[in-house]
Amino acid sequence: MSLPGADAAHLAERGIAYTTQVESGMVCVVLPDWPVPPGYNRTSVDLLVRLPAGFPDAAPDMWWVDPALVRADGRPVEATQITEVYLGRSWQRWSRHFSPGQWRPGIDGLETYLARIRGELLRSIQQVVA
Repeated sequence: MSLPGADAAHLAERGIAYTTQVESGMVCVVLPDWPVPPGYNRTSVDLLVRLPAGFPDAAPDMWWVDPALVRADGRPVEATQITEVYLGRSWQRWSRHFSPGQWRPGIDGLETYLARIRGELLRSIQQVVA
């Protein structure tokens, strides 16, 4: 299993570096030095996206970063407290899931998933956590 051609082309067209490796039946895509919006404790991280068998018809679920991100104001980011090991590294899990019907098989792919990640990184900075 490898990265679908349309997704590889999207990354290449935008000059986004990445590596892929199969682990436990999932295609692990690592995007080094992924930019992080202001408001976190760092400006970039390595981003891990694990693509399930059947992707892009099957939706990805969650993503991971290394090193871990925290808000610069010290407030916690919801659903990021778990650390998991993939590819021999420890990753902070961002537990985010699609609602039924939100992922559009045959339409969505890595490009739309990366846009969702960017949006969630911004939303998590703007969110007031009690």
